[in-house]
Amino acid sequence: MPAVVVEVRRAYAPEHERAIMDAVHAALVDAFRIPADDRDVRLVVHEPHRFACSPALSHPELRTIVTIDCFAGRSPSAKRSLYAGIADRLEALGIPRDHVSTILHEVEPENWGARGRAAGDVDLGFQIDV
Repeated sequence: MPAVVVEVRRAYAPEHERAIMDAVHAALVDAFRIPADDRDVRLVVHEPHRFACSPALSHPELRTIVTIDCFAGRSPSAKRSLYAGIADRLEALGIPRDHVSTILHEVEPENWGARGRAAGDVDLGFQIDV
């Protein structure tokens, strides 16, 4: 049930945008063991003048920030696996790993509404403590 926003500094072809979104989702499925069909990924394209980044980057137009809101409870190992999985998969799509940042916001299940109830009161269909 993680909610993901991928922010980029340039437009890509629709198939490349889908590949970026698929790559981030696949990393979540592998690292956090969420069901493959539990998908909430949005891609936001910014005009470069509205997304400042370090001029020291070799390809600043490829700067990518992945922000993930998820339930608290994943192990440090699962989080490390997620960060590496996102960087690996995006690198395979031509985005240098040093141009990728992943920001994880952990939310207690009682602070997340799902199906009209607190997520802690709903069978999510997956384990949080991975």
